[in-house]
Order: sequence, then C-alpha cells, then structure tokens
Amino acid sequence: MNDFAKKLNQAMTEREVSQKELAAAVGVGKSSVSQYLSGRSVPRSDVQAKIAEFLDCTVDWLNSTVPADDRSEKGLKNISVEKCAKLLGKSEQFVRVALQTGAAPFGFAVKNKTVYSYHISPKKLKEYIGTLTA
Repeated sequence: MNDFAKKLNQAMTEREVSQKELAAAVGVGKSSVSQYLSGRSVPRSDVQAKIAEFLDCTVDWLNSTVPADDRSEKGLKNISVEKCAKLLGKSEQFVRVALQTGAAPFGFAVKNKTVYSYHISPKKLKEYIGTLTA
C-alpha cells in the first residue's frame, strides 16, 4: 500500500466517510475509490484536490511520506478542544461530551480502550458558528 492509500484510508476513517460518499463528492466511481484505497492507482491531481477539500486535509499531506498518524497543521486539519470551547463560549467538558455523544455537527470522538481522541473540523466548526450567529 502506498502513502496516498494509507493517508486516504486514515482520513476517511477519521471523518467517517464511506467509499460511496467520497466517490459521489468528487465525481468518480466507487470502484475508483476502491483502487485508490488499495494502492493500485493514484488519482489525477484534480481529483486529489477534490478529495483533499472534501476530507478537510491537504493534497501535500495525502502524498507525503510523513507517518499517517502525524496531524500537524500541514496535514489533517483539526482544532483543539480548548480552542473550540473558547470559540463557542462553552466549557471544554461540554465540547468533549458533545463530541463523544455525536451531538456536535463539527466533529467526533473516537474511543481507544479508555482514552478518547477528539477530531474537530475547522471548516465544519466555522459553518456551525455561522448558523449560531445568523
């Protein structure tokens, strides 16, 4: 499996996106997405740009040799629970519980044994805050 396939798998898993959803969003067939995920093929640059946009990451991160678990500013975009709480004017615990229960439309929590990992999309959080002020 190539680096693109590994990163695509990770991003889709963390964003809870199915092959069918990704295919529809970027305008390719589900079989093409399957080929990308298996590492049998790599999408054209224009399709990579659409994938990165939909998965809220960068094309450079998808193609880099940086380990798949590196979520630096240049990779998978993610806002900290602390920053999210400040932007919403809520406590960090409020944000964590909302993410854990699936009540937050801007992110999610993944439980690994007894520890949670929180994923907050900057794009979705901005959209959510916009609906609060409208």
